[in-house]
Formats: sequence, C-alpha cells, structure tokens
Amino acid sequence: MATKEEISMIGFEIVATAGDAMTDLLHALDAAREGNFSKAEELQKSAYDALIEAHNIQTGILSKEAGGSEMDVTFIMVHAQDTLMTTMMLEKQAKFMIDEYKRIAALEAKTA
Repeated sequence: MATKEEISMIGFEIVATAGDAMTDLLHALDAAREGNFSKAEELQKSAYDALIEAHNIQTGILSKEAGGSEMDVTFIMVHAQDTLMTTMMLEKQAKFMIDEYKRIAALEAKTA
C-alpha cells in the first residue's frame, strides 16, 4: 500500500511536469502569434516531452493500483490528474492553433 505521503509526492511530480508543459504551450502560442514558428514548434515539442513524462508517472501509479496495491486518494493527486488532462487537451488545441497561425501567415504573405 502506498502511503498518502507517497501518493501526494507522485501527485506533486505530475503537477510540476504537466505545469511545465502548460507553460511551454502558452509560450508556444505567443511565439506563433508573433510569427516565430520555429520557437513555437520547439516549445510545443518540449511540452509534448514533458506530457509524456507526466503520463508515464501517472501510468506507473495506475499500474500499481491495477496490480492490487491500495491507493488513498489525495486532493493533490486529484489536482495532478486534472492538471495533466487539462494540459493534454491544451496540447492538442495549441497544435491546431499553431497550424492556423502558419496558414494565416502564408495567406498574408500571398496578399502582401
């Protein structure tokens, strides 16, 4: 059985990693809006890598629970799950928006 403290520490790790990804995604959107697509893509890749790491941490604890370990739910872990899922959705939306900014820039270049 994982203790509440252990579960909370895992939750903190997920929050921190997913939070870094969220920050990168918001900066990527800013960069794309400014037309700096290489920076936007670099930040998006960094965010994606952080999300993979956070998801792997989540999968580890899910595997333990599926294997029979008892897990106490903590508010920190609930927050971690919310942060991870929200950031995963933001990653999909950011990819879409960056692509749209590219299309807009290409159209503007044609009309200039």
